Amino acid sequence: MPHETTLAGRTREFDPEYAYRAVSGRDSRFDGWFITAVRTTGIYCRPSCPATTPKRTNVEFFPTAAAAQSAGYRACRRCLPDAVPGSPEWNLRADLAARAMRLINDGVIERSGVSGLADRLGYSERHLTRVLTAELGAGPLALARAHRAHDARLLIETTELSVTDVAFAAGFASVRQFNDTIRAVFAATPSELRARARRRAPRQSAGRITLRLPFRAPFDAESILDFLAAQAIPGMETVSADGYARTLHLPHGSAVATLQPAAGHLVCGLALTDLRDLGSAVTRLRRLFDLDADPVAVDELLSRDPALAPSVAAIPGLRLPGSVSGDETLLRALLHRVDAHAAATLTEAVGEAVDPAIAGSLTRLFPTATAIAEHAVAILGGAPGIGTLAKAGAALAAGELSVHVGRDPEALRAELTALPGVDAGVADEVLMRVLGAPDVFTESDAALRRGARILGLPGGAGALLARSRSWQPWRSYAGMHLWRAATVGVAAGNERTA
Repeated sequence: MPHETTLAGRTREFDPEYAYRAVSGRDSRFDGWFITAVRTTGIYCRPSCPATTPKRTNVEFFPTAAAAQSAGYRACRRCLPDAVPGSPEWNLRADLAARAMRLINDGVIERSGVSGLADRLGYSERHLTRVLTAELGAGPLALARAHRAHDARLLIETTELSVTDVAFAAGFASVRQFNDTIRAVFAATPSELRARARRRAPRQSAGRITLRLPFRAPFDAESILDFLAAQAIPGMETVSADGYARTLHLPHGSAVATLQPAAGHLVCGLALTDLRDLGSAVTRLRRLFDLDADPVAVDELLSRDPALAPSVAAIPGLRLPGSVSGDETLLRALLHRVDAHAAATLTEAVGEAVDPAIAGSLTRLFPTATAIAEHAVAILGGAPGIGTLAKAGAALAAGELSVHVGRDPEALRAELTALPGVDAGVADEVLMRVLGAPDVFTESDAALRRGARILGLPGGAGALLARSRSWQPWRSYAGMHLWRAATVGVAAGNERTA
């Protein structure tokens, strides 16, 4: 069935002939956009698979690995089609299917079942299943099964955990279900997968894992690290020449993550108190660094503006800083408006301690919404904005406000701006970072207007907003170019200054 997708930045009805040309060219830019399945071998691959290109008559295409698995195909052992950047559609689109995929990738079905996923999205299980099957070729259980299989393979190949421990850490209900899924998806037993992996890499301790997080090139690590460094909270996160490290609140415990840029991927080190959180940790870190973006499409459009073109040329592959927690992102945005050091003060005072078994130089977690609601006023005093911060924390703690990747953007914006003291700028930041919304532009932001002037764009709010319409649907990325110009000084030349 034809469906809408976006290939290389062009929204179109999915064209199998167009997809086959990408497969014939082994074009890695299309990895993650769709799956190629070969009828004669029963295998599905990423578009860039190095194997001999199959005949067109023997190929069919699927929007997701889960759809290919549901049709009876198994994963290619050579190209590992699950180990690619995800589809940028899940951020570009804000419909039900995209919001559901973001939550499935975060492990909601493993924790709360299909009913929990449906409740978060505000739809019935039946309607949700119907929409996902029509849009993505598989229902929620099949999509979650594909996600579990990927997590299980990572644990099999990177740790010495027993089969039983891997099965339950990856979210399977039983060892039998785990074994059946691994054989169906990878055409191998867990022991065979582990034996092959041993020939490629050394083993790791059970709770400490090193992974590769792939991205689409180009990738500008420097800008996103600079952004994170400007807001880093001592004791909770650090940014250095070697990369980024931070602590994480995860559904089953805490974690410490380190990320270092490398060729084609980030090297991600994870220390976890509970291995069931592996999938959630990886998903959240990928979102934090916007690793599923399509930088070629973004840069192609933004470079058409003569004022932005020099910045795009100087900083190709600039990314949109994301979020590991909706609550944290909202509360930090409000804290930043109180005082530059307010987040650090609260974290030191009421942030929970990281499990000593995994803590190193980073020992604190960001405070919970409950802790902020109860202690912010006493610790930070009566500075402007403290009341808003405390009320937002109370609303989050009570469940009256929910900020997560599955929210509808307009509904979330309305709820945020309904909170006394929360302005459009805070709402925009939350939408951009938590939901990955690619077309958010706050024309009244002082830093963006300063950056606009540096790049030779109109600095007035109305004129800048009018100019920004030519940057749709990538205005969030354009805003990052303006922020970079304002803070680092990339002017309207091709020189990048440090």
